[in-house]
Amino acid sequence: MACLHDHSCEDHDCSSDWSLYEHIDLSKVSALNEAVPGSVKSVFKAWEQRLDTSGGHLDSNEGDPELLVYIPFTSDVKIKSISVVGGSDGTSPSTMRAFINRDGIDFSDAQSMQAIQEWDLVENLQGVLEYQTRYSKFQSVASITLHFPDNFGGDFGQIHYIGFKGEATQFKRDVVATIVYELTPNPSDHKTKAETGGGLSHVE
Repeated sequence: MACLHDHSCEDHDCSSDWSLYEHIDLSKVSALNEAVPGSVKSVFKAWEQRLDTSGGHLDSNEGDPELLVYIPFTSDVKIKSISVVGGSDGTSPSTMRAFINRDGIDFSDAQSMQAIQEWDLVENLQGVLEYQTRYSKFQSVASITLHFPDNFGGDFGQIHYIGFKGEATQFKRDVVATIVYELTPNPSDHKTKAETGGGLSHVE
């Protein structure tokens, strides 16, 4: 379901305060079938800048509008809605499919796997539409992969902006992953060859 901005954003969840832009790990964002390598990073920007095209945009290769965009976050997030601003002249994506916490997906995987949710998109050139998620399924999101299989008839696919609204948790994956803990040595790790009846002895 799409949310049309016919109300004051300050009183609703579409407020920029709910934007997850600052929680995107931009250095690790990637895309498959992008015409210009690295151009996918240009579509992630602050909510207020969603219609600013001066920083570039994401194009697919000519003759193949399909795009697959991988977006990791710096902490787990809860995603309430997704906004996509595409190009004109039929280049906007017409369908969006989402996969959560699945790294390394390629086009073959995306086409064969069941998406957690799918949306039929409209040409959202003014950035006034947001697509609501099935919120209960978009909890504890460390990464999301968006599959755009087709467009509205253009020769290639084009995206100017992708935005997420929701909440970030305090759980920082990078911090947790680098914690080294051996607070109390395990006595079994220090048994000698005589105690174990064979094998290697513990070397201090």
